[in-house]
Amino acid sequence: MRDDVLSEVLRPLWLTDVFHSTWRAGGQWGVEGHDDSCAIVHYMADGGCVVAFDDDSEPVSLNEGDLAVFPHGTAHTFAAEPGVPATPLSALLAHRAPSGSRVITVGTPPYRTRMLCASLRYCAVGEPVLYSALPRLILIRDRFLKGESLLVRTLESLPAEVERTAPGSRLVTLRAFETVFILSLRIAMEQLADESPALQALHHPGISKALMAIHGSYGNPWTVESLAREAGMSRSVFAQLFRELVGQPPMRHLTLRRLQEARRQLADTSVPLHEIARLIGYGSQVGFHLAFRKEYAMTPGEYRSRHRTAAAPIRTTA
Repeated sequence: MRDDVLSEVLRPLWLTDVFHSTWRAGGQWGVEGHDDSCAIVHYMADGGCVVAFDDDSEPVSLNEGDLAVFPHGTAHTFAAEPGVPATPLSALLAHRAPSGSRVITVGTPPYRTRMLCASLRYCAVGEPVLYSALPRLILIRDRFLKGESLLVRTLESLPAEVERTAPGSRLVTLRAFETVFILSLRIAMEQLADESPALQALHHPGISKALMAIHGSYGNPWTVESLAREAGMSRSVFAQLFRELVGQPPMRHLTLRRLQEARRQLADTSVPLHEIARLIGYGSQVGFHLAFRKEYAMTPGEYRSRHRTAAAPIRTTA
């Protein structure tokens, strides 16, 4: 079951669009990014740069072949070296389309640094409950990528693919970057778990089983005791470790997963409102309504009225 927990956690994630660009840089260059409501991917095809955040943390070097993933679109600066004056990203992309691609040149020739970048936009309704606990940067060094043939082949083929205008190119590109994103999280879960409590939770043999139960079978009448049995742990040890790694108690995590599914079903008007409570694991309409209103300050019916969608977003294949 531990092998499938990442699929279950990411299953609700709906990627809807991607903006991708190829960066060519030379000389003393720097770009200052901003917070964005998307996941960001940087792949160093040639050369290198440094990434810095607006705090006291040490800059991180990206070398040729490295892959950097920013799950939350956290603002950062990337530059030739620390301390180089940076141009605001908004100035460089002032006239960009909401989706598509372009080539961006910064600095001065010769342009020896080449980086493939993408902003992956996902539907907020489908953001996985555990997603917010992921670190702001997941850095996968070239040595970890070498054993991942599918990821390497996808990264190597992307520069040529993003320049194509063939039928279906937009969807192919979205799926390709989606594959890069999911495979990156899998490598992080398997190889870099010690760097993040959330990644440790996905990798832990007991906690991952509980997460699998919560995310895959949220409609079951789980209790802390039954989840602890699922994890093969005592109740007290399980409850403490779950909270340490996931950042919230097991039943709170279950509630959020159920309400996340409720929002998805409320946006899908083909699901009768009176059926949703039963489908997500609530024994009564009253309990469901109280939990939903407490979390979102509106009733399920009000949420459905405000969030009717004309078409369903593109779902991941995780």
